[in-house]
Amino acid sequence: MAEKTAAKVTKTEAEWKKQLTDEQYHVTREAGTECAFTGKYWNTKEPGMYHCVCCGSPLFDSQTKFNSGTGWPSFTKPAEGGGVVEHRDTQYGMVRTEVRCAKCDAHLGHVFEDGPAPTGLRYCMNSAALDLRPAEKK
Repeated sequence: MAEKTAAKVTKTEAEWKKQLTDEQYHVTREAGTECAFTGKYWNTKEPGMYHCVCCGSPLFDSQTKFNSGTGWPSFTKPAEGGGVVEHRDTQYGMVRTEVRCAKCDAHLGHVFEDGPAPTGLRYCMNSAALDLRPAEKK
């Protein structure tokens, strides 16, 4: 059975700069990091789905969000459907696993193996890379 993949989103540097704020551009297109405890979503408890700020792909369900104490929004797993991809990151003399948007290659953050059950993972994301779309009220 052939795997169904969404079309990649590619834009020029100028197009990304026009669409994104300076901070969003730095984080998502230059693999930057926002300061801890400063991002819009680090302490948000509102239900909904976190989407990629660049292309709108669903990335993380708020039901998997937890308070990691790190100052960044943290999740135990990505949303269903493969919204993220992981890559080995050896910058700054560390070996980490970088998390990027599968559709547009935006840098989102890193995943660590010190999270809570059931996965034991902590997807430590930058608020600047995310767009929370609130859950519809029933």
